[in-house]
Amino acid sequence: MAMKLTLQEMMTRAALPAVCVAVASYFSFHAVSGPTGYVAWREYKVQRSKLQQAVQTSEEQQAALQRRLVLLDPRHVDPDLADELVRRNLDLVKPDEVIVPLPQAQSAGN
Repeated sequence: MAMKLTLQEMMTRAALPAVCVAVASYFSFHAVSGPTGYVAWREYKVQRSKLQQAVQTSEEQQAALQRRLVLLDPRHVDPDLADELVRRNLDLVKPDEVIVPLPQAQSAGN
């Protein structure tokens, strides 16, 4: 007993599966390439690693500045650091010293 379906009936029966496929496709697309999808997640992961490196660098710089700040405490100044700062900022040398100029690349670490 074969039933002959009209075009209208076939469209009505196919509507629900078509809507389900469309909804599933929509969510699948956004799961892969949406603003919080897999592709964006990978980019966020790369950004996070770069930011973590920047934070680590900043923390290292802060620690170095903190060590230098401790040496510059007015109650007990480190004599070597004070001598270095005075010589550098005031261009003072002792009579028995010789000044040897260094290239910029070597003195950049000072």
